[in-house]
Amino acid sequence: MVTTVESLRHAVDALITAESRFADVVARVGYPEPRQRPTGYDTLLRTIIGQQVSVKAAASIWAKLEAGLGDLSKPETILASDEQTLRSFGLSRQKQSYALSLAQLVADGALDLHNLPEDDEEAIALLTRVKGIGRWSAEIYLLFAEGRPDIWPAGDLAVQIEVGRLLGLAERPSERTVRAVAEAWRPYRGAAAVLAWHHYNTTTI
Repeated sequence: MVTTVESLRHAVDALITAESRFADVVARVGYPEPRQRPTGYDTLLRTIIGQQVSVKAAASIWAKLEAGLGDLSKPETILASDEQTLRSFGLSRQKQSYALSLAQLVADGALDLHNLPEDDEEAIALLTRVKGIGRWSAEIYLLFAEGRPDIWPAGDLAVQIEVGRLLGLAERPSERTVRAVAEAWRPYRGAAAVLAWHHYNTTTI
């Protein structure tokens, strides 16, 4: 798990043992802090609402939905609404279809977000049944909501940039290369991703 300061530091120390260049990263920016989100429907719904909009805009849409519809922790709240109402609160037609897809799968019991498969790939496959939830979104959910230790979002731009820096590459490596390189970092790739974001955010501010 990478949900506590202790567990994350332990994982980073294990990474340093596997790849000594991680020690240089920690020396520059220190250990990262754990990021944790709640498990469940709300977090994925927020992910959908936040796609391709600013944090401020996403918060505004959420507040309008909550004020107009009520308890957003229950999928039935979205399912009971209609297109015109959802649009009036700022949800585009595309995001409506995504939100309804998530709500229906959860309401039907086809997606139990509190009992996902232990196998990471099986869990990703199940999460990506939701319209609008791709592999990256599924990986982020499993990493930050469930704290799974070996999730590796190799398609993430910042992760690719940081792996390129770590290896001293002249160009940003491809997702395929980043995925292959990280095989040696199992089962601590989740900590590698958190450390990569920490370094990226610290050095680009």
